Amino acid sequence: NEIRFKRRKTKIEHSFYVSTSLQQVNMPPTTPYAGKFSTSTYNNNIHLHKYHQPMEVSYGDMCYHDNSLVSGSLEALIQHLVPTVDYYPDRSYVFTFLLSSRLFLHPYELMSRLCHLCVEQHRSGDLLLDKIRIRDVAPKIVQLLTEWTETFPYDFRDERMMRCLKEMSHHLARGDEYSWRAMQQMTQRLIRRLAALGQYEEAIATLNASTAERPTALKAKQQNGQRNDVLSVCDDAFILAQQLTHIELDRLSFIGPEEFIQAFGVKDPLDNHKSFFRKRRTTNLEAYVAWFNRLSYLVATEICMPVKKKHRARALEFFIDVARECYNIGNFNSLMAIITGMNMSPVSRLKKTWSKVNTDKFDILEHQMDPSSNFSNYRTALRGATQRSITAHSNQEKIVIPFFSLLIKDIYFLNEGCASRLPNGHVNFEKLWDLAKQVSEFLVWRQVMCPFERDRKILQYLVTTAVFTEDELHLASYETEGPENHLEKDSRRSLRTSLLHREHR
Repeated sequence: NEIRFKRRKTKIEHSFYVSTSLQQVNMPPTTPYAGKFSTSTYNNNIHLHKYHQPMEVSYGDMCYHDNSLVSGSLEALIQHLVPTVDYYPDRSYVFTFLLSSRLFLHPYELMSRLCHLCVEQHRSGDLLLDKIRIRDVAPKIVQLLTEWTETFPYDFRDERMMRCLKEMSHHLARGDEYSWRAMQQMTQRLIRRLAALGQYEEAIATLNASTAERPTALKAKQQNGQRNDVLSVCDDAFILAQQLTHIELDRLSFIGPEEFIQAFGVKDPLDNHKSFFRKRRTTNLEAYVAWFNRLSYLVATEICMPVKKKHRARALEFFIDVARECYNIGNFNSLMAIITGMNMSPVSRLKKTWSKVNTDKFDILEHQMDPSSNFSNYRTALRGATQRSITAHSNQEKIVIPFFSLLIKDIYFLNEGCASRLPNGHVNFEKLWDLAKQVSEFLVWRQVMCPFERDRKILQYLVTTAVFTEDELHLASYETEGPENHLEKDSRRSLRTSLLHREHR
């Protein structure tokens, strides 16, 4: 009670965020990251500043420095999340703690403790008084659970989480019918979201199964010179870039923000539960990384497959134009995947093919995505695209699709670079603020609706057409432009033997 009293008296918000009052009883169901975090992109070098000694101002087990929450005991942080009649946690705090608490405990454990605290603070032994207390705080409890279910819906694939929601709904029904109805509507939205996720994951699994059974006709087309390639499906670079953007935004939309934390989350030494940290649900994040790899191999396949040099050169020029259009759209992930495909050794060794291509545009794109100085050129371009998105008047101008592997790496090093616990056992909340800032920016990019018209024929080709494996790419490259030295001759001979054996299995 002392902690709660002092918390209400000294409600201090983190300096990163804009103050938002949530003291009204009837609060709109807004998402916790909207308008709360800085919209500037992540820095040229991840700034792991030296954390202050968090003892200048302390309120119970909550410590602040320069008006910013920097640490607290896990129990105090959970208590800080609990709404009361005259208190609601700042949205930035809600998002930050719900995101990173899984570094320390399972979401179900947090939900159980949260529901227990919400129920216990209304219990007085007087049924009429309990009903009045529930009625007064119920809208705020609904708001908190709404923010959780809308921002981290995948937590509720756990049946225990859904059971907690149901129990809390029954508890609120005792005092406030309006809040009970709001809980029912919230649950229905959550069920629809989880159903959509299930359909998406089934579709991805089906795609992966179909592309794994690659038809041998792919090599036959290469040998016979058949022209069933990307240019026969779409010869307009801008339209292909638009369709790639559809795929990117579709797959981004299903990545849960918690997957960034669960991908790198290390089991907290103070926690005895191991199963959650061993499973680490990162399915959609992994599927998105797999899409990047597929696109890179697709580009390399389309360039290496044609028998005639002029067809290979045309494919090279086409993908350079597609990459440039992706850059203009703000689709940096497809841009980097295309550049990666063209820089694969089976493609880069095709000197006769490259001699037929004007590489000026490609050189400019490579310069923009140059990894030197921690991708400083790309980060500058990303900041520009982000600023354009902030002031945009159309969905097309709002598109920002980051180079995803680099985003993951940044969050990884931010997580690894600082301890999650301080020597006194407190949770290092200043680190959690930084993690939340990174992930919240991704959520803003993720929510943009793709404005381009879908072309199902092109989309189907991009996600289902067979692509060469790495060995097949090397062999195709040697078959189109012969080996230049003994090492390449030996490599071709070895690849032929190896692939022949695989076909006869």
